[in-house]
Amino acid sequence: MDSSSSWILPVFYGGLGNLAAYLAAHVLLCLLPAFFIAGAMAALIPKETVTRFLGRNSSKAVSYPAAAAAGSLLAVCSCTIVPLFAGIYKKGAGLGPAITFLFFAPAANILALVYTGGIIGPDLAIARFLLSLTFGIGIGLIMALIFRADDAAHDLATDSPFAAQGEGMGRAPLFFLFVWVALLLAGTLKLGVLTGTYMDFELPLADAQTWQGALDHLVPYDAAKGEEGVSLQGAGLIALLAVIGFSAWRGLENIQDGANAWTWTSLATIALTLLVAALSVQAAPEGLRIGLTGKFFGVAVALAGVGLIARAHLSPDELRDWLWESWRFVKQIFPLLVIGVFIVGMIRVVIRPEWIEMLAGTNSAIGNLAGVAFGVFMYFPTLVEVPIAKMFLDLGMHRGPLLAYLMSDPELSLQSILIIAAIIGRRKTATYVGLVALFSAVAGFAYGAWVDGVSLLRLALWLGAFIGVLAALLSVASRRAASSLVKGV
Repeated sequence: MDSSSSWILPVFYGGLGNLAAYLAAHVLLCLLPAFFIAGAMAALIPKETVTRFLGRNSSKAVSYPAAAAAGSLLAVCSCTIVPLFAGIYKKGAGLGPAITFLFFAPAANILALVYTGGIIGPDLAIARFLLSLTFGIGIGLIMALIFRADDAAHDLATDSPFAAQGEGMGRAPLFFLFVWVALLLAGTLKLGVLTGTYMDFELPLADAQTWQGALDHLVPYDAAKGEEGVSLQGAGLIALLAVIGFSAWRGLENIQDGANAWTWTSLATIALTLLVAALSVQAAPEGLRIGLTGKFFGVAVALAGVGLIARAHLSPDELRDWLWESWRFVKQIFPLLVIGVFIVGMIRVVIRPEWIEMLAGTNSAIGNLAGVAFGVFMYFPTLVEVPIAKMFLDLGMHRGPLLAYLMSDPELSLQSILIIAAIIGRRKTATYVGLVALFSAVAGFAYGAWVDGVSLLRLALWLGAFIGVLAALLSVASRRAASSLVKGV
C-alpha cells in the first residue's frame, strides 16, 4: 500500500497540477474567444461563404493555400485551433483544407516561427515552415482522397438548422466575427504594446506572498521543465471559470427558449474573467500589485465592440443561434480537453529528460519516432514548446528529431487527438495521426540528414522517391475504392 502510493500519488498530483496550470494560464484568453468564434462561424456565416474558398469542390490551388494562410496568422495553441477547425468543418469546409488549417496553424504560425528562429536558429525555423507547409497541404490532400465519399456526404449534411442559408454574409455578422478575432489576438499576441504595463496600483493584502508560496508548493513552477505553476491570479481565474461553467449550463443549455438570468450572469462573468486574465497581477511585500496592460485595454475595447454590435445589429434569433452553437462546441470539446491535459500531466511525471539523449541523440528512424512520441506525451503550449525544445537540444537531442518533435507536438497532443476524434470520427483521426507521425518523422530525418552533411540534391531525390511511392500507393487505393463503389452500385 505504502510502496504503491509512493509513485501513484505523485503521478496523480502531476495530472492535477498540469490541469490547474493549464486552466489558469491558457483556457481563458485563448479558448473562450475560440469557442465564441467557432459558434459565430457555425451560426452566422452562410455555408456558401466558407465553401467558396475552403469547400471540397473549390480549386485546390485556392483552398489549400487559403487554409494555410489563415492558420499562419493565428499564434495560438493547438487546443485553441481545434474549436476553429470544428467551426469551419461544420460550415462545409472540405476535409482536406480543414486538415491543412488544423495542421499548419499551430505548427508554423508567424509567432512560433519567429520564436523558433530566435531561440534555436533560423535554419530550424525555415525548415519548420517549408516542411510544415508542404506536408500540411500533402496531409490534407491525402485525407481528402482517402475519405472522399465521407467528405461528399458531410458536404450535404452541413446545412445547420441554425445557420443562415442561401444569402451572403451581412456586415454585422462579419464585423462581429472580426471583433472576436481581434479579441483573441489582443489576448494572445506577445507584442510589447500589449504586454507592457501602462498603469498600476496595489491592493493592501499583506498575506499575498504567503498565499503565493502555498500555491507554488502545491503546483511547482519550473520554467526549465515547462512547469508553469499557478499564480494567485490563476487561482482566481479557475474560480471564475467554475462560475462560468455552472451559470452557462443553467443559462445556455435551453437558450432556444430565450435568455434567462443565468444567461446574463454567464455572459457578464465571461467578460469579467477575460478582463481579469488580461491584467498583470504580482504578489509583492506590500500586497497585490495590479497592472493595467495593453492587453487589458485591447480586450476591453473588443468586448465593448462585441456588446455594441450584438445589441444594435444582431437579431434575437441570431444571438440565440450563436450562443447555442458556442455552448454546443464547449460541451463537445472542453470535457475531452480536461481529460487529455490531466492524463498528459500524469505521463510527464513518469517520462525523464535523461531518456532524450538515449532515444533521440542520433538522426535515426528510432530517434525521429521518439521525437514524435515526445510530442504526443509531453505536450507544451505554443511558445512554451520552443524553450522546452531548446532544453531537449541541450540534453543531447539531435536537431532532426527536434524538428520532428516541433512538428508533432502541436498536432498530436493527447487532448487534441481526443477532441479531433469527437469531431471527425475515430477512423479519420487515426489516419490523420498516422500521417502526421509519418510526415513529422520524415521531415525530421530529412532535416537531420542535411545537418549531418547530406547534400540538398540527394535529399531532394530521397523526398521525391518517398512522395512518388506514396502517390503510387494512394493511386492504387483510389482505383480500388472506385472499383468497389461501382460493383456495389
